[in-house]
Amino acid sequence: MNEIKYDETTGLAPAIIQDINTGQVLMLGYMNAASFQKTLESGLVTFYSRSRQTLWTKGETSGNYLHFVSYATDCDGDALLVKANPDGPTCHTGSYTCWEEPKNDDISSLVFLKKLESVIKQRRTQSPDTSYVAKLFSKGINKIAQKVGEEAVEVVIEAKDDNDDLFLNEAADLVFHLMVLLEAKNKGLDEVVDVLKGRHK
Repeated sequence: MNEIKYDETTGLAPAIIQDINTGQVLMLGYMNAASFQKTLESGLVTFYSRSRQTLWTKGETSGNYLHFVSYATDCDGDALLVKANPDGPTCHTGSYTCWEEPKNDDISSLVFLKKLESVIKQRRTQSPDTSYVAKLFSKGINKIAQKVGEEAVEVVIEAKDDNDDLFLNEAADLVFHLMVLLEAKNKGLDEVVDVLKGRHK
């Protein structure tokens, strides 16, 4: 990661804030070395106010804090991309973003699936004694495939009843174990989606 290069005249660097859950851009602010350090130490995104010439933590008035998750610098090191978890609307107008965009829950769901995919990949190498996923992998691909089949049957059974909660839970189990099987085959959700896109033409 590049070192942050603050403007030599103002001592500031633009900071783009991105929702870690949806990937949407929430706002643009400016940071100096002090506000960036406070962000890291407090876990709350803090900017430098050019109009008031002081540090300000987003949400200190509204309560809609931006909880710091991670950051990256651009290729030149003079701009920041800050990923955060927002407590509520980011804009002072009450809008989810400063561009008056609504929160895209569809994107949020997809981001979660990618996170889950990453967790499954990480746990593949953990001890079978501490991780259910690792235990599945230790039993081999035949057992994983069998588990997917069992979950599929349970989904079919619950689909015939009127208990939505049980049906959704079984569907979630099926999706989870299918993702484990994909990882066992060294494949990803993106590849499945590519197949679906190909069929949609």
